Amino acid sequence: MNIGEIAKRAGVSRSTVSYALSGKRAVSDRTREKIQRVIDELGYRPNATARALANGRTRTIGLVFPPAGDHYTGMQLDFIGSVVEAAAANDYDVLLSPSGVDSDRSFQRLLGERRVDGAILMEIRLQDDRVDHLLAENFPSVCIGRTAQPEGDWWVGLDHTGLAAACVHHLADLGHRRIAFVNRPERLLRAGYESAHRGLDGFTKAAAERGLTVRTYNCGDDAPSGQACLEQILHDEPATTALVTLNEAALGGLYRGLAEAGRHVPRDFSVTGVVATRWAETVTPQLTAADVPAAQMGRLAVELLAERLDRPDAPPRHHLLAPPISLRASTGPAGTVAPATPGADLTA
Repeated sequence: MNIGEIAKRAGVSRSTVSYALSGKRAVSDRTREKIQRVIDELGYRPNATARALANGRTRTIGLVFPPAGDHYTGMQLDFIGSVVEAAAANDYDVLLSPSGVDSDRSFQRLLGERRVDGAILMEIRLQDDRVDHLLAENFPSVCIGRTAQPEGDWWVGLDHTGLAAACVHHLADLGHRRIAFVNRPERLLRAGYESAHRGLDGFTKAAAERGLTVRTYNCGDDAPSGQACLEQILHDEPATTALVTLNEAALGGLYRGLAEAGRHVPRDFSVTGVVATRWAETVTPQLTAADVPAAQMGRLAVELLAERLDRPDAPPRHHLLAPPISLRASTGPAGTVAPATPGADLTA
């Protein structure tokens, strides 16, 4: 079924049907109703490719989401799901592109073949060549995250600096003086992942402000790495009584390491950080944390991109989110921890 058959049955020209479907020219209400009746009777659905050629819009957005490691974390999947749901609510389809740099073939196809109207980028780095490339091409895009100089970009970000600092102040107010920071893997820090760098910056500055004794650790995105990291923390400084983490994938391992070391949460050891709500509520005791609003961030990213597509000359806009710390059951007043025998190997 095509426009020609609709025109024949409605007794109008092909161009009239095209104008009625696209809205590019005025068509009388009577004619439009006649065409619509035929469309309803035939169950006609416009071909997406033909529609894109006609109006220059595909109603599809690209989601560029490079994996940060060997697998996707729960938070990454939450962002992907939230973007897909928000796009559907705004009548957009989503084309996924697992691209890490602008030289990736997938990324080049996304741009070169104009398969999408615009793009949303995840896993932003402080110096991100994908963002620079899209800006140079004047290709509509929105970042989930922000570069080191985001003034000219469209983005939705989480204030990792402020949130990590808030976690430190929360623990310091509870009397904790020796605190560890569990960050994302070393390779991500080297690659310039903005959340890892900004979280580390917020932690170290707040700790210095409160006069705390701290150590920082990079940790793999999995439970075994979390357990090994916790063992290393207690080996390096047995008197540590609390930690802040950005690594939700390692959270279960951190808890397991504490249990095996005989540290009760929160009586002997407090844990807090910046993680998604469902992860915070999965562990026992539930995690006191700044909950990452993944659904809200995905929705805002789609809305910003839709605005940019509808208003190409609009000035750049952004949203920087700083959710409050949700007090649950994993933090408490600093207790007296009996240090292990000097030189004892707690990793054995």
